[in-house]
Amino acid sequence: MQSNPIISFDNTENAFAYKTDKELKKARFLFKSMSYQWLVKLGTRVTPWAIRVGLPIKGVIRKTIFKQFVGGETLQETAAVAKKLGEYGVQVILDYGVEGGQGEEAFDHATEEFIRVINYAATQPNIPYMSVKVTGIARLGLLEKLDHSVELNAGSLMKRFSKALESLTADETKEWERVQDRLLLICQTAFEKNVAVFIDAEETWVQDPVDVITVLMMEKFNKNTVVVYNTLQLYRHDRLQFLKDCYEAALQRNFILGTKLVRGAYMEKERRRADQMNYPSPIQPNKEATDRDFNAAIQFCVEHIDRIALVVASHNEYSNLLTTQLLRQKGLPLNHEHVHFSQLYGMSDNITFNLAKVGCHVSKYLPFGPIKDVIPYLMRRAQENSSVKGQTGRELVLIKKEIERRSL
Repeated sequence: MQSNPIISFDNTENAFAYKTDKELKKARFLFKSMSYQWLVKLGTRVTPWAIRVGLPIKGVIRKTIFKQFVGGETLQETAAVAKKLGEYGVQVILDYGVEGGQGEEAFDHATEEFIRVINYAATQPNIPYMSVKVTGIARLGLLEKLDHSVELNAGSLMKRFSKALESLTADETKEWERVQDRLLLICQTAFEKNVAVFIDAEETWVQDPVDVITVLMMEKFNKNTVVVYNTLQLYRHDRLQFLKDCYEAALQRNFILGTKLVRGAYMEKERRRADQMNYPSPIQPNKEATDRDFNAAIQFCVEHIDRIALVVASHNEYSNLLTTQLLRQKGLPLNHEHVHFSQLYGMSDNITFNLAKVGCHVSKYLPFGPIKDVIPYLMRRAQENSSVKGQTGRELVLIKKEIERRSL
């Protein structure tokens, strides 16, 4: 790798080298379609219903939005995508995209699926990560009760949580122990198979117990290597301070803090609930505040990179570029073992592949699962591309630029 390579997110030749002309034109058609908000609104309402009643639309979905954003219906189908990405220096974060059910049997089944993903990832050369949702292995009502009983306070989250456990009934205590056992089994398997686990963020009203159980797993497995990562949503106004508190906890408890930074996924829902239930919104007042805290979190992590393993999971060009600049300012390599970049499969290829080109550790978040089960994920991608200011426009501009470049 060059000592100081130039990084340009406008380089479409690098960004789309892995796509054929035909695939590029399909992507152009899809993003163009998603630029029409009325069409997205109609599609996100009609599609789940059409799948539910058995209308024959799976073929169309498979060839369009599914192919753009999902790795396949089975683990084996993701292999071809992972192999193709690997040819360009891009790794994979596997995500079992099925929305979990409720009940102990469903939670045990989800645990088995997560372990199956880990075992598969361990056999592949290009899949060092997978993601887990605690709400896939735990009852929402239990998490809500625990969260409600916790006063989240700086350095004393663990003590406060211990007190919250006293509010549980005997049956609920056993239920919580089963949740811990499930995540322990997942993390233990990951540790043994040398696969890292990203614990996904949840809504604020169930996040505290997720934070606690994740810290416990980091304390157990992140002594010498980084197996477990927590996800921090920086559109929450308390997360920058929480990151600093977690760092102090990592120093006191002698583990490496695994941190995946995202801007966030539940903003409208969070604000609506806060308004309905008359409590202060946990969300930043505006995008500028979110961006400020996100970039400050990156800076804090890079400043303490010996004790923090950082994943910049962002589609924001400035935040990704800032990370590389901070590394260079500290005289650290772009491929530092504690720094990783990630974007969703099917989006922001200009960031992913240009970072990979200069030697950064970068991955695509790759969901998989039966079409009928990943529909909720696909609908969120369609809505995101339709609603996020400039996202679809940026994708379209870059795709058109590359099509024109190839035609010269």
